[in-house]
Amino acid sequence: MAKGASISGFPEWLPSERVVEQRVIDTLREVFELNGFIGIETRAVEQGSSLLKKGETSKEIYLLSRLQEVGHESDTPIEDRLGLHFDLTVPLSRYVVEHSGGLAFPFKRWQIQKVWRGERPQEGRFREFVQADIDVIGNGDLPDHYEVELPLVMVSALERLREFGLPKATVHANNRKLSEGFYRGLGLNDIEGVLREIDKLDKIGADEVAKLLVEGCGADENQARACLELAELTAADGAELSSKFDALCERHDIANDSEAYALARQGLDTLAMIVDEAARIRPGSVIADLKIARGLDYYTGSVYETFLDGAASLGSICSGGRYDNLASQGSKKYPGVGLSIGLSRLVSYMLHTAGAHANRVSPASVLVAVWNEEDRSASNLIANQLRARGIAADVAPTAAKLGKQIKYADKLGIPYVWFPADDSAQDASDEVKNIITGDQQPADAQSWEPDTVYAQQTVTVEA
Repeated sequence: MAKGASISGFPEWLPSERVVEQRVIDTLREVFELNGFIGIETRAVEQGSSLLKKGETSKEIYLLSRLQEVGHESDTPIEDRLGLHFDLTVPLSRYVVEHSGGLAFPFKRWQIQKVWRGERPQEGRFREFVQADIDVIGNGDLPDHYEVELPLVMVSALERLREFGLPKATVHANNRKLSEGFYRGLGLNDIEGVLREIDKLDKIGADEVAKLLVEGCGADENQARACLELAELTAADGAELSSKFDALCERHDIANDSEAYALARQGLDTLAMIVDEAARIRPGSVIADLKIARGLDYYTGSVYETFLDGAASLGSICSGGRYDNLASQGSKKYPGVGLSIGLSRLVSYMLHTAGAHANRVSPASVLVAVWNEEDRSASNLIANQLRARGIAADVAPTAAKLGKQIKYADKLGIPYVWFPADDSAQDASDEVKNIITGDQQPADAQSWEPDTVYAQQTVTVEA
């Protein structure tokens, strides 16, 4: 069989790397459920009409075709075709509408699943990757306090991952209404266009964004620079945020009795509440940062990006926001707020930058040796007795020389090798050897306990 070539953007972790990924998943799930979120899984494909709801990212959809259709795909409009989901929010909105009768609202859900996105692969960015999402969906309305709760849950989860080498995480928050009101106060009308260009600030810089605002969004030079001034505004508390924003509006002649200012003030008040409430619970975890735009069409209120200290090149590792119009059924709307972690990107950072690694590949604590193939059933019986007591055990694949069996255990990181009693010897008993320390003792499969220091499959970080 020919050796398969790797495909860029589709990561395949080695067994030891997969252990790290699984530990991250387990940790996130534990934190999410600790905060009352319910786990679901949605199908991998959605109708093209649903996937097209999300703006520019829609250009990155992987559409599906059967082999019999090759060459005829263009005959079917994209809206009527199936595509792989590129995030978990659009599938959630469809799921909520379809199953609303069986859900309790507000519906708090966590979801960890693969998604597919046809973007250019690069370091830390993949075409196939795992996302970890939490969302709260309301039925008709959704209280603002969830816009504080969700970023704090994510910060709590990321704090737990610091034991795996992750630096401190800080959520940077903005509000779409604040930005929209300011842009309208300047006289701009292409609000979605301005937001998409501002979202590119960290990637291409202020001068290039200013050009795009002038060339593509109808802004003049002064309006473009005013948009960039807003994006430069940051604050650690609501009072500071309000003071800086009002000074900016005064500088650009945005009257505080105008409709545009009133809209901006709605967003500012919500953002100030988020920053101040978050500071009471977890100081420094959430700051106001008005360059956060999230260039996706469906966000209507708060938006979030999360950054790691000292990892600027990694960019945002967790993002999201509030959306009021994504899920609807007739006149009924299901507003939501959610955040998403690019889990594969995070794991890649942990493995290749932070130095996270598993202490062993195999989850087994014990390898039961096999003296000869005729006695394999005795070794299997010992392994089953250990498993019945919750001790992970494997059996040697062959009755090779004992040194080879021990070497096999060592390669997998299995700390104990169990030697069944020699039936030909009088009063013989089983013995177990810790191949890390060299200690060897008599043992009984019905009562023996491994030392927890060696028995647990753990993830550690290089010093």
